[in-house]
Amino acid sequence: MASARAGTPATYYNDVVPILEQRCQECHRPGEIAPMPLLTYIETRPWAKSIRQAVLARKMPPWLADPKYGHFANDRSLSQLQMDTIVNWVDQGAPAGDPKNAPPPRVWPQGWTIGTPDAVFEMPKPFPIPAKGAIEYQYIILPTRFSRDTWIQKVEVRPSNSRVVHHAVIYIREPGSKWLGGQPGGVAFSLPLAKGFTTSDILMVYTPGNSMDQWQPGMAKKIKAGSDLVLQMHYTPDGQAAADRTRIGVVFAKEPPKQAVLTLQMGNDKFVIPPEDPSYRVAVSGTLPNDALLLSLFPHMHLRGKSFEYSIARQNGDVETLLKINDYDFNWQLNYRLAEPRPLPAGTRLLWTAYFDNSPNNPRNPDPGAEVRFGEQSWEEMMIGFFDVAVDARIDKAAFFKRER
Repeated sequence: MASARAGTPATYYNDVVPILEQRCQECHRPGEIAPMPLLTYIETRPWAKSIRQAVLARKMPPWLADPKYGHFANDRSLSQLQMDTIVNWVDQGAPAGDPKNAPPPRVWPQGWTIGTPDAVFEMPKPFPIPAKGAIEYQYIILPTRFSRDTWIQKVEVRPSNSRVVHHAVIYIREPGSKWLGGQPGGVAFSLPLAKGFTTSDILMVYTPGNSMDQWQPGMAKKIKAGSDLVLQMHYTPDGQAAADRTRIGVVFAKEPPKQAVLTLQMGNDKFVIPPEDPSYRVAVSGTLPNDALLLSLFPHMHLRGKSFEYSIARQNGDVETLLKINDYDFNWQLNYRLAEPRPLPAGTRLLWTAYFDNSPNNPRNPDPGAEVRFGEQSWEEMMIGFFDVAVDARIDKAAFFKRER
């Protein structure tokens, strides 16, 4: 990657474009989640000072993992050299330089990031979102109509209005499941919190900054014949009446994989966060029922979320931290994909620890005087640590949780 030498003014075309292509344009292009495109000098120049500020504060690109723990394949963070190059460029007046020095423009896919899907599942009609007020989680059942077991290599969730979609969880409801029995297909409906619980596997969790997933050859997600996809949509009004019609695109695996990907979760829903507590600890632990290959880690909290840590206890009693988020950001909930998948033997003790800031010093805190419990809405809280594992392709989620005696 090009970078300005010490004392040499950086230019947009020679030094900044490679950084934008590698770290920024994924989101900063038309149709994606970022508010402004950064594909050309004309588009980028007005934002130069804001870019400098965001880079120095390490707010952009969004990457919250403490660099002292773990290595991740999707690490978006800038190196010190990249940061210095951007600061140099802005401090010198953000010059364009010679367009001939620019690398070939990165060709971004139009529409689906995963390429042309083999199948697309779409909400039958838009769901209306009012300008304000709370909206209960909405569920929409979409039949796959797969006549045979189907392996998914890539998946992407594309809301038609990402501005009002806080998150979307796409569950795989297998044939014969009693979950949501009697509920109509293709129609949005809400549920009491207890009835939304399911042991169904998850195809994908969409959040700001996490719109697609894919697995290396030999690994895939299984959708059994006759399964439904169940969308759990969390909508958040933003002051303007809107509507959303989310789509899910999937690309099939070219051949049956050797390993099946399962999305697991471990959380705590029994906490009570005292009013004005600046650092309330909530933890959960458990043991892995069978051997698995750890692929990724995805922490989830709400507005009072402060930090989150994934650890495992080794057989000798030592605790190893796999991922540590020191400054959790409700607006950027990311899936941290391990650079090298980690084998975990059956019986491995898993330790997830979260801290919540319910004090007036938390600028996102909706009410420091409130006693906070588990709940779906953003002013309530959650403590969930999702994680993906790969197991033998013959093992489904139910079988994985059968422990050998």
